[in-house]
Amino acid sequence: MGFAETFKALADPVRRDILTMLRDRRMSAGEIGSHFDMTGATVSYHLNILKKAGLLFEEKEKNYIFYSLNTSIVEEVMVWLADLRGNTETGASEGGNCDEKNKG
Repeated sequence: MGFAETFKALADPVRRDILTMLRDRRMSAGEIGSHFDMTGATVSYHLNILKKAGLLFEEKEKNYIFYSLNTSIVEEVMVWLADLRGNTETGASEGGNCDEKNKG
């Protein structure tokens, strides 16, 4: 998983809506698709992009595929964004702590 794939997946409002729906429980593709006015193939396309970005887990049960949110990827993005912003609680400057990078 690379951040480029993750941000590409997050760039689309439909995919963000799908992630929001999966926040509380896993859902089948049919359940997800019932919330949108689009073909099954289009829903599948969006699910595939989210899966390639590592944002979804896929679990097969009998004739169904259930999708759930991979929160560890979301947490990685949040940590990276927090680092980019700078950690003001530890006294690091906005660009990160340059003194630490230059040691050694």
